[in-house]
Amino acid sequence: MQVFCKATNGNAETHCCVCGQGFVMFWDRQSRSERVIALHEIQETLRRHHRNSPGPDVHPSAGFPVPDWTRTTEVASTASSGSEATWGI
Repeated sequence: MQVFCKATNGNAETHCCVCGQGFVMFWDRQSRSERVIALHEIQETLRRHHRNSPGPDVHPSAGFPVPDWTRTTEVASTASSGSEATWGI
């Protein structure tokens, strides 16, 4: 499962707990329990963005996937088995 997050100044579905930047999320279809797990991973990713800088400019301006397939071997192996995101952006 992967979620694409994009910063917004409008109606946000979640906010960074460090800087307060809001984000909209583009999801594949998943169960409520999968969304709860994904929300936890999204917050971890947002905190990780702030390791070297405190401001909202640390978040990728073009958006970013969670989890990042280049950093997560478990998700990368799932992706290579034919599972892929289906959002159209």
